Amino acid sequence: MPTTRPRHQITETPDVAHALDVAARRWPREPRSKLLLRLVQAGGTALEEERTEAARNRLAAVDATSGKYADVFTDDYLAELRQDWSE
Repeated sequence: MPTTRPRHQITETPDVAHALDVAARRWPREPRSKLLLRLVQAGGTALEEERTEAARNRLAAVDATSGKYADVFTDDYLAELRQDWSE
């Protein structure tokens, strides 16, 4: 079928065959070509969710430590640090 979009060819290696077999259990009666598309979509969604979860974890870590070490640094800490740089 003519298209202006890029095409990709995938060889059914043992790893690809295994993924397709797993997908066939999830989406029975779908041809393997359709299963491949479903796997790509599911993988993209999983990666986005993983990235979102990692971002939530980073924000939670920042929130958990926010202000925790405020007493370690004096109000003029940065000014003193910068003064050391100019000397």
